[in-house]
Amino acid sequence: MSFFAVLFALIIEQARPLARANWIHSSFRLWARWTSRGLDAGKPHHGWIAWTVAVVVPALATLLIHWLLWSISPLLAFAWSVIILYVTLGFRQFSHHFTAIRDALDDGDEEAARELLAAWRQVDASELPRSEIVRHVIEYSVLAAHRHVFGVLAWFSVLAALGLGPAGAVLYRMSEFLSRYWLHKSRSPTAAVGEGASPALQAVVTKAWGVIDFVPARLTSLGFAIVGSFEDAIDAWRSYAQRFPAGAPAASENRNDGVILAATSGAVNVRLGGEALKASASRFSPDASQGFQAAGAGSDGAAVTGTTSGRTPEVAHLRSIVGLVWRSVVLWMVLLALLTLARLLG
Repeated sequence: MSFFAVLFALIIEQARPLARANWIHSSFRLWARWTSRGLDAGKPHHGWIAWTVAVVVPALATLLIHWLLWSISPLLAFAWSVIILYVTLGFRQFSHHFTAIRDALDDGDEEAARELLAAWRQVDASELPRSEIVRHVIEYSVLAAHRHVFGVLAWFSVLAALGLGPAGAVLYRMSEFLSRYWLHKSRSPTAAVGEGASPALQAVVTKAWGVIDFVPARLTSLGFAIVGSFEDAIDAWRSYAQRFPAGAPAASENRNDGVILAATSGAVNVRLGGEALKASASRFSPDASQGFQAAGAGSDGAAVTGTTSGRTPEVAHLRSIVGLVWRSVVLWMVLLALLTLARLLG
């Protein structure tokens, strides 16, 4: 059932993606604001209560509906899984940015590519040369593919195998969404009162997201290694782990992202510098990106994890990344098909 639920959800999402402004994502934001306003009193235990209500309660509600529908008809439970995966899983939630920038670079319009990148990630791309534009796009796109596709697949597959339906997909996506939403609103000068999070809640969502994404990030990295250049990907992964062992500055909120980017660098033989990590690190702490730079970057601050080995990023690498991601999807689908077949035969 898991294989067919994922397959149907991906097909529907490709044919009719969710609009950028939709009532489902608006509901997520309203839910996030309600929990932070009502439960975030500034203490660590209040932060854990707010996070539990905001993340675990929707996952439990999803599970209870799944069990109720299963008691009526397995087909209804299957349809529920497809609906949940359609909302939480999909390339079309970010791929249009990647495609637009790639097309601009193919046409030789670097200025348009810079504007599109700046609009997508809210970064200053006005001075970036062509190779740096490509590097940024690779880093941000790979991390987006992990968070919108492979991470969701990992949690959904594990919990579905335990009979918990699509609860894992909701747990992962809500945790990822809140780690971005609360932290962004806390630092946004235009945010309304109650939209952000106290320092205690920010610490909680950061820690919780690091734990929840720990295994999926490594499964994504392993998948990239299998479908890419295995030895180079593992070597880059090992190099990153040696540079930032447990307890090092870069081994906190962004260690999971670093593992993915290191594996990607080796899998397609491209030099990455971790600018995506620098941007996400700055969400957690004003000093975070400085800590990363001291640990592994040059004096220009272009790389928070230190530049990996590999070729200078070129537009051709964007096509390699597309192939890497789709081969990883095929790998996941094959594994899900085998698990589904084993359950049916068992």
